[in-house]
Amino acid sequence: MVFAIEPLNKGHDRKSFQCGQADLDDWFQRRASQDDKRNVARVFVACDDKHGVIGFYSLSSFTLTIDDLPEEIGRKLPRYEAIPAALIGRLARDIRVRGRGIGELLLADAVGRIISAGRTLAVFAIVVEAKDAAASAFYEGFGFRPFPQHPRRLFLLTSTASTAVERL
Repeated sequence: MVFAIEPLNKGHDRKSFQCGQADLDDWFQRRASQDDKRNVARVFVACDDKHGVIGFYSLSSFTLTIDDLPEEIGRKLPRYEAIPAALIGRLARDIRVRGRGIGELLLADAVGRIISAGRTLAVFAIVVEAKDAAASAFYEGFGFRPFPQHPRRLFLLTSTASTAVERL
């Protein structure tokens, strides 16, 4: 299967996309382009020549506080009100391509874009919001850790992600 990941545009057919999570399907089909136009989120889609849109993710800026982080990380940081982060707010792959590694490739692409942006704009951590336990396990498999007070919100230090990418 040959596919490309690119910014969402009007030519992408979103109506047939289904990931199995009604709220993610609804957001992607009805609101993703509006969030992108309003500069609330940048939306990227994976497309192949057989199925069309087979996955998507959104990226936004985000801030953390020292209190959000585990103590062993927070105590090493300056006491600023806001710590810069990037949010992978939504990530989903179509049920038609389940088990083909599309979710992993979408995550890798998102992390790569964040690392690239981090060369120009400070990004201390990459944050994800897991919809359920299965999504949490997916992210934890790539080194994301839950926030102490928000177990479905997970993070990966950008420095850790950059080191992992450099080793590839």
